[in-house]
Amino acid sequence: MPQHQNAKNLPELKRTHTPQAIQQRLRKGPDDSYLSDFIYGAIDGAVTTFAVVAGVAGAGLSAPIVIILGLANLFADGFSMAISNYLGSRADEQLLDKAKNIEQHHINTYPEGEREEIRQIFAAKGFKDQNLEHAVQTITSDVERWVNEMLHNEWGLQPNSKSALRAAISTFIAFVTVGSLPILPFLYNALTHENIHITHPYTWSTILTGLGFIIVGALKSRFVEKHWLAEALITLFVGGAAAALAFLIGILLQNLAP
Repeated sequence: MPQHQNAKNLPELKRTHTPQAIQQRLRKGPDDSYLSDFIYGAIDGAVTTFAVVAGVAGAGLSAPIVIILGLANLFADGFSMAISNYLGSRADEQLLDKAKNIEQHHINTYPEGEREEIRQIFAAKGFKDQNLEHAVQTITSDVERWVNEMLHNEWGLQPNSKSALRAAISTFIAFVTVGSLPILPFLYNALTHENIHITHPYTWSTILTGLGFIIVGALKSRFVEKHWLAEALITLFVGGAAAALAFLIGILLQNLAP
């Protein structure tokens, strides 16, 4: 980071790192973020729905078929992805609960052995002699703190207050919202008078989907801390590759269509 940028951020860093500000932030705990669920749901929705549109276009099928298959894919795949996210998040919660129960049982049954584990964990971190023993005494004097240390260092788990249901809802909303872009031109034509129809719905579907990929990629860059333009182009490339593959398959199989 440039030196002038560091100087610019210094007053804000000082304001947020007073003892009172740090205490308040740590007491509050980390904020639950569902951005990743939204971003990945949006990307998958745009890719899979446009793949359906491209496949139908490649097969030379009619616009009503695009709408039928597109909507069926939109809600079925969106629901499936949301349920998968929910079950995956629930599995993480259940694994955490299982590990917590095991560690609490071990502490209650054989505290000397668990205390030795804490000693070796902190020795590996560089604690020695009296500092090591003091750290062990401090950690093992509180059972909740003791269990959390074991979850983090032995199991590689972190307590998580993130809601599995909210994660699933975020995924579904993103999937349906962004995934609807490829079929919007066809829905518009189906619901409007013929005189104001879009003359090239496949073209507009491609444009809207491309814009969706770019926007989603740019938003995703904030989550993965990458440059927004690079992530936008990568997302556009991946989505375009999926669409091109579906279009090619549609062309190869068009003779099977009535």
